[in-house]
This record gives sequence, structure tokens and C-alpha cells, in this order.
Amino acid sequence: MVEVCLPGTGGVLPLENRWTASCWVEFQGTAVLIDCGEGTQIALKKADCRLSRLGLLLITHFHADHIAGLPGLLLTLGNYGKKTPLTIAGPVGLEQIVTSLMTIVPNLPYPVVLNELDEEAQDFELFGIHFASMYLQHGVPCLGYRMTFKRKPIFNPNKAKELGVPLYHYKTLHAGQSVVLDNGSLIVPSMVLDGERPPISICYCTDTQSVEEISRFAHDADLFICEGMYGENAQSEKMWKKGHMVFSDSAGLAKSAEVKQLWLTHFSPAMKYPERYLDAARCIFRYTEVGYDGIRTTL
Repeated sequence: MVEVCLPGTGGVLPLENRWTASCWVEFQGTAVLIDCGEGTQIALKKADCRLSRLGLLLITHFHADHIAGLPGLLLTLGNYGKKTPLTIAGPVGLEQIVTSLMTIVPNLPYPVVLNELDEEAQDFELFGIHFASMYLQHGVPCLGYRMTFKRKPIFNPNKAKELGVPLYHYKTLHAGQSVVLDNGSLIVPSMVLDGERPPISICYCTDTQSVEEISRFAHDADLFICEGMYGENAQSEKMWKKGHMVFSDSAGLAKSAEVKQLWLTHFSPAMKYPERYLDAARCIFRYTEVGYDGIRTTL
């Protein structure tokens, strides 16, 4: 199972009732965080995200509402007793920006590994997850991310019982390893499995103009998390010039990408009640939800 949560859903600056946009994804005991604006560690705690499990931080770009909370987050992780490495990945310029921010948080009790993603090497594997990225259109280097989670084949306990396989061998076989029974019989995984299951994928894109490449990048995702700075179409031209989208832009991308579900996030501080504009998106893409701080699902 993959746990997904948006600890914050705001853009530009944190508000009393809305933290800056971030995304928490947990898989097999390890967590990935996308972006860390001011106060993100507080938003994570309020959303019941287990900071001790954080192994990877993905940065979309270097505007303050997406990275200014990094020093505080790093200190908080240390105070939670983190000893294992934290990998930080992001666009070109990551090493310079992160190194500068870390001058005020020296002597961390765990190593920090930097992975700067240029346009030639944007895919990598970590914690059994495949990460892909694409450069968006925002005026500064800005990345969208896609996470793909492979799923184990379907285990058929009836087949295992017919072959006389003890329960304590089930996990080994499900993991793809053969076992030898006490009677000397060799049991290979294919004898107790019912075929492959499609992977789970999550796509996250924020701070960008609406461009067709995003639809291809997000195609068939189980969950597409996309920005919606404003709900009104009247703001569309203004947002385009600033490298942002309105709800209908995001819904159009979701429809074109044939995703399973769309979550809107990264709302302007001037938009106090983003849920009031839900229909502007749903009339284009039915399976749209307006995100809120703490929204959570299991895939």
C-alpha cells in the first residue's frame, strides 16, 4: 500500500489555517517528502506524518515557499533521533542552494546526500520506488515528479495449500524466492502466484504553466496532484504570465492524461475558500478533489 498526504496546500506563504504546499508519500516503512516551505515540520506533525521514516526530500524549485523551511526540517529530523542518510534531490542549482541553507544547521547527526537532476539524468531508483522528473514552465528551473511503485504478484494461498506449502514459506515465495519443502519438493514462485499486478503511480506538478507535456508525463497516473492557484477562469491569463494555473487548466491536463484522480493544491492566499470553485474543475474532469491540509488516501 502507498499512503499519500498533503500536509500543506498553500502557495506563496503560510497562513493561520493553511501551510505551504507539500506532499508526503509513505511506502513500505520509508517516506518521501516533496517540498518544505516555512514551517513544514509543524504541518507534518499536525498531519500525523512519521518524520522518523523520512528518507528522501524532493525539491520542485527554489522559491521560498518550497524550500525556506529546509533548515528547520533538518534540525527537527535530528531532534527526532535520525541517524540514517537523508537524500535531497532537485533541479539544477540544488547543491549551491542546499549547501548555503545548511550553513545555519551544521553538525547534523545524519548524512545528507544531494542528487542534482539535470536534463540528461532525471530518473533514479530509491527505496524500491522509481522516480521520474520533468522540467516545467515556471521561469526558474522547476521539476514535476512521478513516483512508480511496483507491486508483488497476486499470491494464491489455495495453490500453496494444494502443494503442501507451510504458512511460514508464503512470504518467501511471494517475494519471488523458491523454497524446498521437508519432503524435498522444490516450490518455485510461479507455482503459487496468479500473475502480475499493474504498478501504482503518483504524479506531482506545481508552479507551472499548463503545457501538453505534463499530460504525457502524468498519463494514467493513479493520483495526479496539481496546482490550482485560483479557481476563476478570469485569472487564467494573469496566471499564465506568472507561470501558474487555474482549476480548469489542471482539470484539462487530468482529463487529457486519463488519470484516475486529481487533487488540486497550491492555492493563492487570496483564495480563502478554494472548495467553492470545485465545479469549475469537475465540469471538465469528474474525479477532482480540492485538497486541504491533511487530506490523505491509501492507494
